[in-house]
Amino acid sequence: MVEGGPVRRTRLNAEQRRESILKAATEVFTAVGYRAGKVSDVAAKVGVSEPVIFQNFGSKAALFAAVLDRVAGEVRAELRAFAGHHGSAVGLLAHVLSPSHIHSQHAPGSRGVLFADAVTLTAEPDLTEAARRAVATLADHLADVLRRGQADGDIRADLDPEPAAWLLLSVLSARPFRAAAMPDQERLESGVATLMLQAFVQR
Repeated sequence: MVEGGPVRRTRLNAEQRRESILKAATEVFTAVGYRAGKVSDVAAKVGVSEPVIFQNFGSKAALFAAVLDRVAGEVRAELRAFAGHHGSAVGLLAHVLSPSHIHSQHAPGSRGVLFADAVTLTAEPDLTEAARRAVATLADHLADVLRRGQADGDIRADLDPEPAAWLLLSVLSARPFRAAAMPDQERLESGVATLMLQAFVQR
């Protein structure tokens, strides 16, 4: 009978190590935000010491910036997938603006927490560029959706996609404000979504 020896941990290469850190950091920052998120919590999730995190990313701010870039790319891919699933830009916008979707995207643990953080961190010296880049990237994704809708004849031809995308992003990012103050939220959130769609849709 062969007795089992100690289990050896698989040694990760540099790329795999960075990916494991990014995954853990995404979980930490989406759960509690940038300011409350601790590098020690990220290290614990990965099973390494804090110095390993800093060796790979240099600082907490740089780690958060890398998480933002990674998630922004994932959101772009998801928007493309959603566009195919919903069949039109209007269908995609209706989904994005639906109260249930907006609520889920601002719940703890969701990516919306990261982008909401990015909006508030644009004045942080170490995060200004990364935060602005992440928000601008998301606006660019939405502008692309509107352009595709214009090409398909679903979105108003006279609509300027860039400011329209920023308007849409403003409505999406203001969900926490509305949740804190808005009465009869289900009815009024549905009304906000309807008004936005009416402003964009070709008649």
